[in-house]
Amino acid sequence: MRKRLGIISLFVILFIAFIAIWNYSYQTGREDTYVLIKENGITPIIPLEKGVFKRSEHALDYVEMPVDETHQRSMKNYYNNRAFYGAPPSIPHDINSERNMGDNSCLKCHENGGYVEKFKAYTPVTPHPELVNCRQCHVPQKSNSLFVANNFKKGTIPTVGNNNALLGSPPAIPHQLQLRENCLACHAGPSAPKEIRVSHPERINCRQCHVPNNKVTEDIGNFIRKMEN
Repeated sequence: MRKRLGIISLFVILFIAFIAIWNYSYQTGREDTYVLIKENGITPIIPLEKGVFKRSEHALDYVEMPVDETHQRSMKNYYNNRAFYGAPPSIPHDINSERNMGDNSCLKCHENGGYVEKFKAYTPVTPHPELVNCRQCHVPQKSNSLFVANNFKKGTIPTVGNNNALLGSPPAIPHQLQLRENCLACHAGPSAPKEIRVSHPERINCRQCHVPNNKVTEDIGNFIRKMEN
């Protein structure tokens, strides 16, 4: 009799466990696939894919834009305007007021680009016009000897035209996508450096053929500031 009661009790426990696990699985399956980010100031780590399509409405305009060969931008001045590879570009021109931090003041030129007669150059287009506090990352160029010399390693700049997986295959993306999800901002139109100016901005969905290459990230060790004797 005891053996029979033990077997029945075991089956009852297993049945209750099955019901509990099934109910948990069912309730979990009803939850949304994408969890909304709470408004607590947390920035998403993964770049938003929709950034690629933000300037898609200008894609055909970029195809028809004439390029001034004399004043077009190049990769040389593209990197000369950065403290190191991957750094936000500095501001190479005068700023009217220190209180002029962003929003309309910067976006007047940097939202859509175009040729600026005052500077005899094309205006770079920002890939993230929604971040209006521009001076939080972009600083003016004061002098070439602003900081104390140190052993900081700038990193290796990717070689243009040498990052294809196979001969004839689409080039990989040699940089991180955070804050640079909007491909057309840097790769389309006369404001783009001539070496990386894409020939087909109207195809819009860049990530369909071009995949990120994360191998460009280097381990440069610990940063140690050189102390003066």
